Amino acid sequence: MNNKYPETELVSQGHLACQGCGGALAMRLTLKVMGEKTVVVVPACCWSVINGPFPYSAVKVPFMHTAFETAAIAATGVRASLDMQGKTDIQVLAWAGDGGTFDIGFQALSGAAERNENIIYICYDNEAYMNTGIQRSSATPQLAWTTTTPSQTPKAERKKNMIEIMAAHRIPYTATANVAYPEDLMRKVKTAMGIKGMRFIHILAPCPPGWKISSDYSIKIARLATESKYFPLYEIYNGEEYVINYEPKGVPVKEYMKQQARFSHISDEEYKLYQEFVDREWDRLKLKVTMNELLKKRSASS
Repeated sequence: MNNKYPETELVSQGHLACQGCGGALAMRLTLKVMGEKTVVVVPACCWSVINGPFPYSAVKVPFMHTAFETAAIAATGVRASLDMQGKTDIQVLAWAGDGGTFDIGFQALSGAAERNENIIYICYDNEAYMNTGIQRSSATPQLAWTTTTPSQTPKAERKKNMIEIMAAHRIPYTATANVAYPEDLMRKVKTAMGIKGMRFIHILAPCPPGWKISSDYSIKIARLATESKYFPLYEIYNGEEYVINYEPKGVPVKEYMKQQARFSHISDEEYKLYQEFVDREWDRLKLKVTMNELLKKRSASS
């Protein structure tokens, strides 16, 4: 491990995650950076099971379970309580899956973002409601198999662009991260800790049962997601300053998708359309970076 980050482990062995769980690794990496002065607020999601049954806990920091739709507002309440006690050195982390972020918890998240609440919100995105049986969420990719979008009628809609939705709230810090790039992930958590106000990090976290992959392929698949430009790594400051953190190799998106049985029904023509969409989104992201640089130059010269 890079010596910039502590060796301390705040996630115990023997937790209840599936083998190869990206969400478990994401929590481990996050808490290595955030440390013991952290309160974690978790709604109904895989992590409400992974942590273990009461009175046991796999996480060595205070861990508050809350209702599915209330991660952001519950974290806001914890933050207010700590501030009233003068405990401003303790970080409050709302930790939720894509269902509790993109869908059920979005109202509370949007409200917290609009008020610029002083919390860190991390979504570990496994692209479906995995804890309750692999049902479709608005984070599920277009054409993906789930138990509610079987291969005969796969999901017709594109994945919700949550990172842009959060950036539109003009919050101080928004970022994507990927468990296959641990140092980038941990740096972004550290960056978020140094900023006051609402901070949102979207972590891609493979789910072997839901993605229909072997558990030892989680990191390989996650890496291909970024190398194919399907899940680029970037940051957005104050909703407008875009920074791309990694230049993908540009492998075909088919290389990422074909190794997941949830996409096994996709035709060559559909792969082609997927590639065109991914390329357009990458070009759009690069244009935003370029536009921001031009605006900064204009401001500097005026």
